[in-house]
Amino acid sequence: INTNSDTVSPSSSPTLTQEKRTSPLVSSPEEDTVIPIRGYNRLMVKSMTSSLQIPHMVYADEINVNALTEVRDTLRPLAQEMGVPKLTYMPFFIKAASLALVKYPVLNSTIDVEEMTLTYHKGHDVGVAVDTERGLAVPVVKGCEDMSVLEIAMELGRLYSLAAEGNLSEADISSPTFTLSNIGAIGGTYMSPVVLPPQVAIGAMGKIQRLPRFVDDHSDKVEAARIMPISWGGDHRAVDGAQMARFSNLWKSYCENPASMMFAMR
Repeated sequence: INTNSDTVSPSSSPTLTQEKRTSPLVSSPEEDTVIPIRGYNRLMVKSMTSSLQIPHMVYADEINVNALTEVRDTLRPLAQEMGVPKLTYMPFFIKAASLALVKYPVLNSTIDVEEMTLTYHKGHDVGVAVDTERGLAVPVVKGCEDMSVLEIAMELGRLYSLAAEGNLSEADISSPTFTLSNIGAIGGTYMSPVVLPPQVAIGAMGKIQRLPRFVDDHSDKVEAARIMPISWGGDHRAVDGAQMARFSNLWKSYCENPASMMFAMR
């Protein structure tokens, strides 16, 4: 699952509403059928073609979301009162990523191979892959570095609604600097996420499972844990394995100890 950038955004209209969905056939056709590639799927074709130029590297880990689940469940009633009908994990994952990007800004950069430059972006504009009836859409939550978890959740709700209706504007999908995809909402654990140039990094969360885990390295005690796989993809021209691992470790620490995010927020 990937995202869109300003290099592949539609040029004919500020929204994607006039492009009808290009859907896979739900049953076997009686004869060969040609379906035009339009809308979100056309953007995906262009972006995936561009991504073939990237020497990819993948780093994977797993995180224990027991503490995060408790925090999310505790905050859900308050979030509902403040206009967020269903508080999910994604706003926390996005904020944790933004905080980790502060320390490892290379993952929030874009590469220009022609000029041999990296642009480190001040703003954390996080693209979020969304599965819709019209195909894959990747709206962008802009300015995450200055937003609270609640504000990110509210913006996600707005973007999800527009994506479902096919009413995302060009501004809503343009110029992400970093991308997250929650493939686990559909199924699966690990994957090899594909980076879209000029971005240099993408993360994909797998499904959360209740699994047995040792409490620590010095005991045989086992407890139930809610475990989520995370897969990171990076452009190896800009990001090396050590940088990706350190970024992932910091992101993981924020997700496993969500209270620690308060100390890092400005």
